Amino acid sequence: MSAHSFGVAPITCHAWNGKGSEIAISNNDQNIEIYKKAPTGYDLTATLSEHGQRVTGIDWEPQHNRIVTSGADRNAYVWEFKDGKWKPCLVILRINRAATCVKWSPNGDKFAVGSSSRLISICYFEEENHWWVSKHIKKPIRSTVTCLDWHPNNVLISAGSCDFKARIFSAYIKEIESKPSATCWGAKMPFANCMFEVSNGGGGWIHDISFSASGDLLAFVGHDSSISVVNGANQQQLAVVKGSFLPLVSLTWVGPHSIVAAGHDCLPKLFRYSDDGNVTFVNDLDVHKEKEAGTMSAMNRFRNLDKKATAEATTDLKTKHQNTITQVSIYSGTKENCSKFSTTGKDGQMIIWDVKSLESSIAGLKIS
Repeated sequence: MSAHSFGVAPITCHAWNGKGSEIAISNNDQNIEIYKKAPTGYDLTATLSEHGQRVTGIDWEPQHNRIVTSGADRNAYVWEFKDGKWKPCLVILRINRAATCVKWSPNGDKFAVGSSSRLISICYFEEENHWWVSKHIKKPIRSTVTCLDWHPNNVLISAGSCDFKARIFSAYIKEIESKPSATCWGAKMPFANCMFEVSNGGGGWIHDISFSASGDLLAFVGHDSSISVVNGANQQQLAVVKGSFLPLVSLTWVGPHSIVAAGHDCLPKLFRYSDDGNVTFVNDLDVHKEKEAGTMSAMNRFRNLDKKATAEATTDLKTKHQNTITQVSIYSGTKENCSKFSTTGKDGQMIIWDVKSLESSIAGLKIS
């Protein structure tokens, strides 16, 4: 495990390049900062400042080394590294509310932008005008789209929204790709066709959504402190776990049956989906270590009692993150076999977690 602090400002979103040597972050403002790994930490190499309001999403496409960003200013930009500088390319989104999230497709030939306009913009490059144009997926979305994730086949896209529902749509664009083959989610895939829709019966808007490596399983977390998994290969069976934990904000698959999720509890949690169709909570992945009690003068003791109504010298949490974790993403490996994953939080920290060292430090833990 390695931790790095990028300051006191909250990190709302981040993305890694293909090699894991550079990271793009947003500190809850209109700028995107690019950091490069150095022997002593991370060095700032560029600041991308085209957005007029807060950046809401970042994704880094490894095949062509392109970054896409979305913002509350209703814009998205595709950044390409040319002549030693990151240069933005305009995206025609055609939305009248904030863009809330963005995600590259697995092949890197298109991307999706969710927005408060109750629609998803599927964007692809138009050579003759040299800009990115979009097609809209609107029905039956009834509220803000909060999260997106692509199916491995590069055609289906899952979306979670504030109407408490998770959906799968077809994002097939005949201008740039060949006809897709059938999946367990359906065979007919005209553009904007709603292939699947589900609500877990709770009252929580969807915070994050993720397809498994095979594309047969779909997991999502809601604000009602729930995590849900739908098995498309088994009659689209739904399994839900509601725990005593605080709401989870982000999740990703780290193995064929394992999910890492994190949120307001300030630590990553491991969940497992079993072959019999159940989701179970396995363990917290942040091992608490009790700090040794230091000596305190009588003056400091009474000062703390006066100020804080406690003699404790510190208000630090026992977790490594000191505030809500905003995003979990894979650092090295794939959703099929992840070796390291990263978390960023409102405490300005980025922590890289090593799967093998987690397995050795927690008795009986197996992440697969």
